[in-house]
Amino acid sequence: MDDDERRQEQNRRKDLRKDGRRGRGEKVPVALKGVPETLLWNLYQRACDARDPTSTFQDPKAVELVDAVDYPFAQTFGPPSPFLAQGQALRVRTFDGVVRHFLTERPDGTVIALGEGLETQFWRVDNGRMNWLTVDLPEAVAVRLRLLPDGERRRTFACSALDPAWPDQVDTARGVLVTAQGLLMYLRPPEVREVIATCAEHFPGGALVFDAVPRWFSARTTHGGMRTAQGFAVPPMPWGMDAGELRKVYGAHPYITAVREVPPPRGRGPYYGVVQPVLRRVPVVRNLRPTMTVLTRFAARP
Repeated sequence: MDDDERRQEQNRRKDLRKDGRRGRGEKVPVALKGVPETLLWNLYQRACDARDPTSTFQDPKAVELVDAVDYPFAQTFGPPSPFLAQGQALRVRTFDGVVRHFLTERPDGTVIALGEGLETQFWRVDNGRMNWLTVDLPEAVAVRLRLLPDGERRRTFACSALDPAWPDQVDTARGVLVTAQGLLMYLRPPEVREVIATCAEHFPGGALVFDAVPRWFSARTTHGGMRTAQGFAVPPMPWGMDAGELRKVYGAHPYITAVREVPPPRGRGPYYGVVQPVLRRVPVVRNLRPTMTVLTRFAARP
C-alpha cells in the first residue's frame, strides 16, 4: 500500500467513525450562507408550529431534523415565535393541499420540488405510490442528502432551477406537478418568467404551484429592511407580484391555461383565524399580505 492509498484508507476509517458517532446521536453540522441558509429558517418555523400543542399541523420529520442539526437556530433567527411559525405552517399546508389534490387525480404521478431545501413535504403527503424529485443547488443538496438520503421513490438532482437539464430527469407519462415553495422571489423577474415557461413547455397537462411576495415586501428586502433582532438579514427578493397581477402570469408562455390563487386554510387566533381570510377578499388591502400561493395549469397536447 503506497502513501496515497494509506491516507485514503485512514480518511475512510475516520469518516466511518464519524458516521458511527452520528448514528449514536451526534448532531450533523450545517453551515450555509445567503439564500441556501433560508432553508434552515423554514425548517425551524415548521418544527416550532409542529411542537405547539394548540396546532393541528403535524410534521414530525421537521422536528426530528431540527433536533439532528448542529446549527444555532435561536441565536440566528430568534426564540420560537408562535405567530411566525403558524404563518409558515399555513403556507406549507396550502402547498400540501395542492399536492394531495394532484395525487387524488394522478396517484402514480411525479412531484418535482424546486428549491426544496430541507422541506419534509414528501413525508406529509406520501400516498405510497407517487415519485418525488428534489431539484436544488449543490450546496443545499449536499445538506439534504446527509440528513434525508434518497429512497426508492425519492430522488435528488443537484442543479439550479434555471438549468435546462432538470426537466429531462422526469417521466411525464403519469402526470407532473411542479412545486416552487420559497424560491421564485429570490430570482430576477426574467428568470421567474423562464422557470414558468420551462414548466409549461416540458410538462403538458401538468401544473406549477408557487408562492409570491407582494412588491412592497420585495422592495423592503432589496433595501436591507428585513432583519431579525439577532442580526440575520433576509436575502434580497428581486421579484414580487401583487395579488391583482395574477393575469400577468399568462404572458410567460402560450401553453398556460389557468392561473388562480390558492387560499390558505383558516388558522387559529385573531389574525390567522379572522383577519387573514378577510384580507384576501378586500382589493384595497389584499396586497398587504406577506405572501400568496398561485396555481398555474398547462395545456395538454397530442
